[in-house]
Amino acid sequence: MLSRREALKTIALSTGAFALSSGFSQAQQAPSEVHKLPALGYDYDALEPFIDAETMKLHHDKHHAAYVAKLNQALEKEPSLATRPLEDLLRDPAALPESVRTDIRNQGGGHYNHTLFWQLLRKKENNAPDADMAKVLAANFGSVAAFEEQLQAAALKQFGSGWAWLVLRAGKLFIEGTPNQDNPLNTGGFPILGLDVWEHAYYLKYQNRRAEYLKALMQVLNWDFIGERYRQAKS
Repeated sequence: MLSRREALKTIALSTGAFALSSGFSQAQQAPSEVHKLPALGYDYDALEPFIDAETMKLHHDKHHAAYVAKLNQALEKEPSLATRPLEDLLRDPAALPESVRTDIRNQGGGHYNHTLFWQLLRKKENNAPDADMAKVLAANFGSVAAFEEQLQAAALKQFGSGWAWLVLRAGKLFIEGTPNQDNPLNTGGFPILGLDVWEHAYYLKYQNRRAEYLKALMQVLNWDFIGERYRQAKS
């Protein structure tokens, strides 16, 4: 399990929200350089055989990088937004200037969602939630197995591209789906865990077999990170 010191390096609580990684840093830079592509954090082949190296390289280096570049381009139109945390921008898209509203929701959401997603994955022997997190999942969904079934079911039901989430709302956990690069921040929730069901996340290896991909994801969830993220959110 992560030590508290290690967890706080990854998850920082600020005004009720988390700055998940340096990918969300708001340094004093030109708007075009505000957001950076964060490091993947492990080798491209680290999740083999569940997620293949070619997919991870394409997913991180091309797709995620494109979200970052397009988000920075959008912020050039509204430089006053460049110093605001990405989480704040995503919490209330309707309040954003119309000129950048759609781009920040889509490109900013893509950057946020993927920065979280990389941290949710890790290959580990006997991978499972710790005892405390297992009790939380059992209390909310019946059992760990029932939670995994419900999360995968939500991901399978998501029509087209999107995500399936474990969401904290008003102190309670829910399973929800969102289209495109939307996430629970848009509607007042806080994402604890998200499964990417865009085809680029799995098509090279699994083609149209989304269910098989989702079962593979269950094998590489980083439960140390997820459990600590939940505990920090609750505190």
